[in-house]
Amino acid sequence: LFYTKFNLDRRIRKDHILRKIDKHINFDFIYDQVKDTYGSKGNVSVPPPVILKMMLLLILYNVRSERELMATIPERLDWLWFLGYDLDDEIPDHSVLSKARARWGVAAFKTFFERIVWQCVDAGLVDGSKLFMDGCLIQANASNNSVVNKESLTRYLNKSYQTLESRLDHEQDDSNDDDDPKPGAANKKHISTTDPDASVTRMGKGKSKLKYQVHRAVDDKNEIITATEVTPG
Repeated sequence: LFYTKFNLDRRIRKDHILRKIDKHINFDFIYDQVKDTYGSKGNVSVPPPVILKMMLLLILYNVRSERELMATIPERLDWLWFLGYDLDDEIPDHSVLSKARARWGVAAFKTFFERIVWQCVDAGLVDGSKLFMDGCLIQANASNNSVVNKESLTRYLNKSYQTLESRLDHEQDDSNDDDDPKPGAANKKHISTTDPDASVTRMGKGKSKLKYQVHRAVDDKNEIITATEVTPG
């Protein structure tokens, strides 16, 4: 396959969401934020702004995994353009993302989100006169089969998904029949070995699932999210 005079920029429409993000957000700030986490020796690393953009794509397009993200990047002209890659450039291994998260720590991402909110304030998109706060449950990326008793933590309790799910539902049914039911009783007894921060949650008569609760504050003027926090369900 031969191609000449291929201009990737001309293939991305003018109103593309990634063009707008690229225009208004300067990702280069991350250099100063994480410079102390890199050494002067070793292999050439993926530029931090590129890693941050990859993480944004992962969330913005609801990609299921980092492996899938890296496999999809070469197939998406808009993603290649956004990341500054050309058609023939080698795409990094998916492990660069998990390594960067561990290396950078929480502070780098907190700064990233705070900078975006302040940019919205400076642009007049947020005035703070009226805020709405709400929360919702989101399912954790963990199976009920990963839940074990906190005291024993014995693997043999999880011989089958159906058996464990039935046991969790039965225990919650028993707690609902108590004269003074205690919310969260199941979570005092059980923990997920895959995601220890998730909670066993059930809505109404539905099945028990591992979930988180997302809390958000939204400014009324332009529906900008100004604060968010994730807690066990």
